[in-house]
Amino acid sequence: MRRHKRTDGYTLIEILIVVMIIGILLAIAVPSMFNASERARANACRANLRQIQAAKEQWALVNRRPGTAIPTWANLVPQFLQRQPECPSGGTYTIRNIRTRPTCSIGGDHTY
Repeated sequence: MRRHKRTDGYTLIEILIVVMIIGILLAIAVPSMFNASERARANACRANLRQIQAAKEQWALVNRRPGTAIPTWANLVPQFLQRQPECPSGGTYTIRNIRTRPTCSIGGDHTY
């Protein structure tokens, strides 16, 4: 009598290969996902810095201030900005004078 080999299900080797492939894909995808979220936060920060600079320039034009004048948040909010912008990465913004671009305390990709 011949014994028939059972072919139902998967072998341990096949399951280990599938798990290994999934692990490799996750090792590639997860860092890319974190990098994408940091790039998005940096882009939002740069957009905030551009809005602050535009609000400073509008404030200077309306109030006939020289390029060396330094507005405060009270000068800009709510007339030129709806609210004080917040860095998505937790940094703080420094307004500086009209001629100088505002900065973020994070630096790096968070510069305008």
